[in-house]
Formats: sequence, structure tokens, C-alpha cells
Amino acid sequence: MSENAESLVSQPYDTGSSAGKGFLKLEKAAPQSWAASLLLAFLSSAGLYYVNIFPVIVNSLMAGAGLSASQAGDITFANTIGAVIGAFCVSLTIRRIPRWKAAATALLLCSIGMDMLTIYLANLDLLIPLRLVHGMLGGALVGLGFAVIARSGIAGRAYSMVLLVQYTGGMLGVGLLPGLVVQYGTYVPFYALITFSTVTLCMLPFLADYPLPTEEEHFATRAAVSAKVPMGPMLITLLALFCFQFANMALFAFIFDLGKSFGLQLSFISQTLVWANLIAIGGAAIAAYTGQRFPLALPLAVALLLTLVGLALFIFSDLKPAFIIANVVTGMTWAFCVPYLLTMASKFDTAGQMGAFGGFASKMGLACGPLVAGHFISGGGNYTQLIWIATGVLAVCLAALPSAARLDRELAQPAS
Repeated sequence: MSENAESLVSQPYDTGSSAGKGFLKLEKAAPQSWAASLLLAFLSSAGLYYVNIFPVIVNSLMAGAGLSASQAGDITFANTIGAVIGAFCVSLTIRRIPRWKAAATALLLCSIGMDMLTIYLANLDLLIPLRLVHGMLGGALVGLGFAVIARSGIAGRAYSMVLLVQYTGGMLGVGLLPGLVVQYGTYVPFYALITFSTVTLCMLPFLADYPLPTEEEHFATRAAVSAKVPMGPMLITLLALFCFQFANMALFAFIFDLGKSFGLQLSFISQTLVWANLIAIGGAAIAAYTGQRFPLALPLAVALLLTLVGLALFIFSDLKPAFIIANVVTGMTWAFCVPYLLTMASKFDTAGQMGAFGGFASKMGLACGPLVAGHFISGGGNYTQLIWIATGVLAVCLAALPSAARLDRELAQPAS
């Protein structure tokens, strides 16, 4: 298989006879091309798309179905804790999944089935178990996608494209779905999830195979990396991923209610999120460019500090410019930092197992943020206090900077 990033792989996908005459042949994207990065991004986003429209889901469940903040938090927690379970299982078994495309196809079909059941049963009592199973399927799919990205040779660019796809989808979802929910009902966001999964399913045949490394390649690389980078930096990286996602999602999942608590109108909040998501795409684009060209530590340090400033600005959400700036800054840095942290995790092996564990840590943070925030608000806490808590949790991520600097130094040496 050719490794040339500028050309297409010469192996056709024959949908007909062995000769392929009279039938459509689909060409796979070159393994390290920008097209491949985009396809991998969709694969790794499909199981996670609900996170990008969490505010719409939470608001529709609270307003349309009459759920409290804690009940909505429980349902979103079930979705994301399921993703944690799925990602963790894939992290442990990734080397036993050589036919990852078949596995991805099955996971996508089952996820679509869970979303359809959620809509057509329309039973609030079943939402938690249904979303738990959906989360397990989605988490396994994301973990699988992250593992494939980690061994693709274009991890930095592909992880950035994941955020670009997610933010583009989030922008469209936050901008369009609230109005559709009012017009067509509470379960409209789940139709959006079905659409995204179906599009991803159609993309799978165009992806290259990205086979697992041989045992000799895996252990040789693992021994070389382990000799340079101890376990500590890897664990700190996973902790940083957890804290970063926890802090951001604790606020983002309840951003509509947060804005309303500061006296902002729903239309203004929705419009702000649309523009913030649009601008945040730039953060993912910048990460895609810099991730392949520059060391990790300095850009990550700048982005983490900006995230701290952005989160703290939510304290002044009664001022519309402050609310806008806070959403724009945290949106851009969210899209920038996550690819960097995932890239750090992926540098620890060739099979993609550590990349999958990065996905697990990420999902754990995404799951725990809304759960803790929902119970905190329902228990009598206010959003000002929650903002300070989220800012403090995010400050823990700064502990990953020495690990990033060490990776920059150690992984630059073998060339000599």
C-alpha cells in the first residue's frame, strides 16, 4: 500500500463482481492525506457527537420534558459514563481487533438503533438505560477511532480534525436544533445523532486499512519509548485530559441555564454559541497546522492559560461582551488543547492503545463534569461558585506541561 500522502491508494473497493466491470469502484484515501484525516475525524466523532449538542439535549429535556437539572445531568451522565465504559473496554482489547472496520460498522449500526429506540419509545423512564447503552457503543467507537488515528502517522493533524468536525457539527446543531425542538418536539436532537452516524457509516469504505503493528514492531517501539519516557508523564497526561474535559463540560452542558441565571435571553445565548462554535473551528485548524510542525509544550502552555482566563470571564456573564468573549476563548482553546493532549497520549505506543486510553480519560471527564455540575446546582449551589470550581479543576492541567516538554526533548533525539 502506497504511503504517498498526495495520491490515492491504488486498491479499489469493488462493489460488484471480482472483475469489477460495470460496477462502481471506490478508491480509498491515501493513508496520510488530508482526506484521510477528515475521514478519521468523522469516525472518531460519530460516537461523541452528542457532547457537542449537550446544551440542546439538556435544555430540551429540561424545558420540553420537564426534567430538573439533576435529572438531565443523570441522563447525560449515563450517556457519557457509558462512553467511559466503552472506551475503557476498547483500550484493553485494541490489539485483539484486527478487523476494525467491521467492528466500526457494527458499532455505528447499533448506535443508530439505540437512537431510534430513544425516539420511538419516548419513555423518560427508559432514557437512562438507553443512553447508557448508546454511550457504551459510542465510547467503543471513539476509542477505536482514536487507536486507528494513533497508528496512522498523522495523529496530530487527525486529532485536530476531530475537533474541527465536532465544532462544525456543534455549531450547526446549536444553531438549528433549538428552533426545531420548539417546532417538532423534545427528541429532535436524536435525529441529528442518527444523521451523523449514517454519514460516518457511508465514509468507512474510503478509509485505508491502518493495520496493527507486528508484535516485533510493537515491543521494539514500546521498549524504546519506555527507556526515554517513564510512566509518570503518561499518567499526568491522562489526568490533564480528564480535568480539562471535566472543567469545560461542567459549564458547557448547562450553558443555557448559566446564561439565563445571569439574566441573558435564550436567543442571545443560542446566537452566541453559534458564533463561538464557528470561531472555535479556528482553534482546531491552528492545532492541525502547528501540531505537525512545532513542539508541544509552548503552544499548549499558552492555550491552557487562555482557557483559565476564559473560564474566569464567565463570572461576568451579566455583561454580554464578557459572555461572548468567554465562549469564544474557551471554545478556541478547547478545540486546540484536546488534540495536543491526545497527541501526547498517542506517543507512548504504536498499536494505539495509549491513544485509546486518552479517549477513555477524555470521556471520563466529559461524563463527570455534567453529573457533578447538575447535582451541585440542584443542591443549592450557584453558577458563580461552579465557575470558580471549574477554573480550579482546569488549573490542574498545567501539571502536564513538564511532561510535554520532556516528550519534546526525548522524542526529538532518535533522529541523530
